[in-house]
Amino acid sequence: MAGDSAAPEPSTSARAEAGTAVVGDSAAPQPPAPGPGGAASAATAGPTALEALRVPEDLSARVPAEQRGAGRDDVRLLVSRGRAVSHRAFRELPGELRAGDVLVVNTSITLPAAVNGRVGGERVVVHFSTRGADGRWAVELRAPGGAGVTGPRPGGPAGASVRLPGGRALVLEEPLGPASGARLWWARVPEPVPELLRRYGRPIRYGYTDRDQPLSAYRTVFAVPSSDGSGSAEMPSAARPFTVALVAELVRRGVLFAPLSLHTGVASAEAHEPPYPERFAVPAATAWLVNAVRAAGSGRVIAVGTTAVRALESAAGADGVVRPAEGWTDLVVTPQRGVRVVDGLLTGLHEPQASHLLMLEAVAGREALRRGYEAALQERYLWHEFGDVHLILTDEEHNAPNCFSNER
Repeated sequence: MAGDSAAPEPSTSARAEAGTAVVGDSAAPQPPAPGPGGAASAATAGPTALEALRVPEDLSARVPAEQRGAGRDDVRLLVSRGRAVSHRAFRELPGELRAGDVLVVNTSITLPAAVNGRVGGERVVVHFSTRGADGRWAVELRAPGGAGVTGPRPGGPAGASVRLPGGRALVLEEPLGPASGARLWWARVPEPVPELLRRYGRPIRYGYTDRDQPLSAYRTVFAVPSSDGSGSAEMPSAARPFTVALVAELVRRGVLFAPLSLHTGVASAEAHEPPYPERFAVPAATAWLVNAVRAAGSGRVIAVGTTAVRALESAAGADGVVRPAEGWTDLVVTPQRGVRVVDGLLTGLHEPQASHLLMLEAVAGREALRRGYEAALQERYLWHEFGDVHLILTDEEHNAPNCFSNER
């Protein structure tokens, strides 16, 4: 499900033995097919710990926090410290961290990735997902629906021309993964997509939101434009509540920040499938800082978002040492694989069937995750990208450092 089976692997690839991280030559024409520990394996990893939970529709955050409260940081913070659960305001985050902790943040900028188009006489919405190194883009065609949202549409067919605004067109070439039922397709676009998106695009929107929002609502305080126009189709939303003032307060208290990038692709709104391969980069300075803090035992490595976990763990070897890396990763972190570097995670609240929960379970453990989500439901926390956030910290008394798996 996570890649074109005919896609050549990057020429300088290196794979981690548990969960496939493909770190390769940025000139690779497209992401590799999933390996034995990668995205394909997540589909067979079994149900998530929260499969039986049901999240009422009225707990979906329908507008950004600043439109229903005092600002971006006016959201609630659920804290899972081992199996203990507590409730805070997000502005109280500095009190949950300590000097020497490292927050690893994703600097990928969110793109206005949705563009109207036509296939013959059929209206479609094109979601631009991922830029391949050969200039092609992975795209998903959606059926426009009422109130500005979209619905699923059969993918393809190969060779189909999709007319875009301004007299432009893209041509679908081949599916990612098996042709039958493929949702994402590689497409050839005759001009730079960033300019097309800048002129005609809008943020991807899901049906649980009330209305369209400006692009600024989907960008975080850490977002940095890429030189080649790459970015994320969907916001790395765990960092959304951060403000400049809160970052300054954390720095004042001795909390460190380490940047990396992972450009998120289009998630399926209808099926909770494992993530596709995504482009990432862990710079040398971030690798050095994380390794130094871990070696000194002076603080914890806390990822801001599942994207930061995926990138950082993709750059970590079996010895737990993080090395500078960039390229494609199809790593899916599961309880069986465990985490090698991350001591904690700040993330949003995910649907009970979402594959992201396997990663959360790898960090927190199954029982701690279950308790946290039951408390979130009981206290009526808000879900999705504009909702409340969850700080997961391992139980330091019961977890040995550098443990391979936190499954329990």
